[in-house]
Amino acid sequence: MKKSYIDHIAVETNNIKDSVNWYISKFKCELKYQDDTWAMLKFDNISVALVTPGEHPPHFAVVNSNISSEKNFKKHRDGIGFKYVQDLDNNYIEFIDQRS
Repeated sequence: MKKSYIDHIAVETNNIKDSVNWYISKFKCELKYQDDTWAMLKFDNISVALVTPGEHPPHFAVVNSNISSEKNFKKHRDGIGFKYVQDLDNNYIEFIDQRS
């Protein structure tokens, strides 16, 4: 049985530009996307999303190719379908329909 695939983790930051510069200076990673409210950094084994408070909750994202057929799914500006759920301890998990 194939295991679930974690696409990325999202951490909050108050300044996307400063955080992108910090991560790139400390780690060997690639900037995939950046604007004023979020950025995506690609590592070999996972991506890290940097998000501003209120834009997206801190979370980890799991690929679920069936999410687009469920109720209440939405689309990110890049077209990827998503849905947030909370676990028993109110941690956010994002289901996405494809790898970003």
